[in-house]
Amino acid sequence: MANEPIISISGLRGIIGETLTPIVACNYVAAFAAEAPDGPIVVSRDGRATGTMMANAVNAALSASGRAVIYADVAATPTTGVLVRHLEAAGGIQISASHNPPEYNGLKLFAANGRIIGAEAGQRVLDRYRSGDVTWKSHDVIGSIVNHGDVHEPHLRLVLGTVDVEKIRSKRFRVLLDSNNGSGSLLGKRLLDELGCEVIAVGDTPNGHFGHTPEPTEANLAGIAERVRAEDVAVGFCQDPDADRLAMIDENGRYIGEEYTVSITVNHRLSQTKGPIVTNCSTSRMAQDLAEQNGVEFFRSKVGEANVCDLMIEKEAVFGGEGSGGPIDPRVGFVRDSFVGMAMTLDAMASTGKSLSELTNELPRYEIYKDKTTVSSDAVAAVFAKLESEFSDATPDRMDGLRLDWDDKWLLVRASNTEPIVRFIAEAKTLDDAKHVCDVARSLI
Repeated sequence: MANEPIISISGLRGIIGETLTPIVACNYVAAFAAEAPDGPIVVSRDGRATGTMMANAVNAALSASGRAVIYADVAATPTTGVLVRHLEAAGGIQISASHNPPEYNGLKLFAANGRIIGAEAGQRVLDRYRSGDVTWKSHDVIGSIVNHGDVHEPHLRLVLGTVDVEKIRSKRFRVLLDSNNGSGSLLGKRLLDELGCEVIAVGDTPNGHFGHTPEPTEANLAGIAERVRAEDVAVGFCQDPDADRLAMIDENGRYIGEEYTVSITVNHRLSQTKGPIVTNCSTSRMAQDLAEQNGVEFFRSKVGEANVCDLMIEKEAVFGGEGSGGPIDPRVGFVRDSFVGMAMTLDAMASTGKSLSELTNELPRYEIYKDKTTVSSDAVAAVFAKLESEFSDATPDRMDGLRLDWDDKWLLVRASNTEPIVRFIAEAKTLDDAKHVCDVARSLI
């Protein structure tokens, strides 16, 4: 379709007024409503300035499709997943563009099990949307729209149930929470208060007026790192706008980063319970090393939250996640969850008596480098074959693009679904080695 937003199996995102308009949102939501099972739909938003406008369109489209709407207003993406299960809803819609700039917004679809919608169901929604096969109901069967009360309580109780609350409270940690004017502050401050922390809240008004570029990278969090140093806190927790991702800054003001969020929480979870661990094929090898050190099975999925969760369920994993700062704890829900990351990190600090820097320094050390180059879609197969031939000393895996594994490093090459490019991700013991692998691969194309 011309001027179409960026659409994946689990949702869409686009620029408001250009690729994402109320009409686009209404038609997409109506397609979802037609495919979802009977029952109400939970709707929430991440705090962006355009969120209320989008919520009005989404709620109207659901009502006009004959669906009852439970409106949660501002809530984090993992909170929406919990609510769908708690309220026994037929599904959910989170209005969010995740880490994209303020001109963007988007829609994330949830299934009735409180997870991001799977590939098969998501494809049916997409096919119906593109075909225009939607039906609007008559006046006598439109759905109701009701506001839900305390949307955060169920999620809060689940997270608190995974940690030693009294032990954490006894430490009275001084922490900084940077929610960057997204949705994370509402539950984030409440969770940290429950854990007895002294909280310095930054960007805690969910109005979408981002204090810095939304993606929680080292460059974007330089100012927050300075604030952490100046405030003498034990840890800085940094969320993306819909709070499914978490980066951390240690007590010295050092950016720990999103890859370490999953590894620190995996390491702590394995100290509680031994069991299988799952991450995706673009996540640091740290999690695999930790699983091996603890004598448990490790499994690797395709990229994508739904793929990680599918494999976690299949393998009965005790923990999992994606390296983009998204720990997944099945005791809470099968959604990436920054609140799980915060609680588990504080629990690790409290139970060991170690600082965040000490916990980080104990982990296996790797460096990741990323690059990309232009490749037409019809040339991707030949590119993969050439790389596999040239790197014959590596173990190849075609599960998701081409992954090449050596004893001390790995390279993942994946084609974009939306652009004529391939992306390179390499990890090695040093950044120079990781960059060298990407540079060599790039030169062969």
